[in-house]
Amino acid sequence: MKNEKPTNTVFLQGKIGSDVEYSHDLYGERFYEFKLNVPRLSEHLDVIPITAAEELVGKLKKDDYISVTGQFRSFNRPDGERSRLILSVFAREIGEPHEDVNPNTAELIGYICKPPIYRTTPFNREICDVLLAVNRAYAKSDYIPCIAWGKNARLIKNAPVGQKLDVVGRIQSRQYTKRLDSGESEQRTAYEFSIGGVEFVQRESEVASTSDE
Repeated sequence: MKNEKPTNTVFLQGKIGSDVEYSHDLYGERFYEFKLNVPRLSEHLDVIPITAAEELVGKLKKDDYISVTGQFRSFNRPDGERSRLILSVFAREIGEPHEDVNPNTAELIGYICKPPIYRTTPFNREICDVLLAVNRAYAKSDYIPCIAWGKNARLIKNAPVGQKLDVVGRIQSRQYTKRLDSGESEQRTAYEFSIGGVEFVQRESEVASTSDE
């Protein structure tokens, strides 16, 4: 049996930008969370939430410069009568930083689970939002919001629900204003997968039918 390609891989490198704080227990193991400031080619920083087991955290502290290898994961958190999709990088390894590497790389293989939303900006920049369901162990899935630009936006905009995609890119953070039911506004941070390259993956049944023709 051949080894299957991983469906969710992330590599980040940057400076810890917050205190390392206890988050939760799961199956008797303690988990901690912190924010990692990951530089872009511009002077902007992506501030990415990291979740890690106690054994990986060790003596980590704010301002430490580290590398993180893991997965981009999601879960739903109750928010009043609704729930919010919470995104975080689940660390598999934490180590020393590397020289001359891209500090933010990721790859997802998943299925489109909502019709893509295509739009253009006032400056005619093409954008397409797509939600991918990425399978992982124990019959669980992570639901990852992705954003594509230009040529990639045009490629994805008409893709059907259920289409399997292999996307490479990076994880980004952005600020937005949320209008609350009370009428007040609140500044929030969104996290998403910025697509740099995309490949349409055929399902096995489609490959078989094509080869039979």
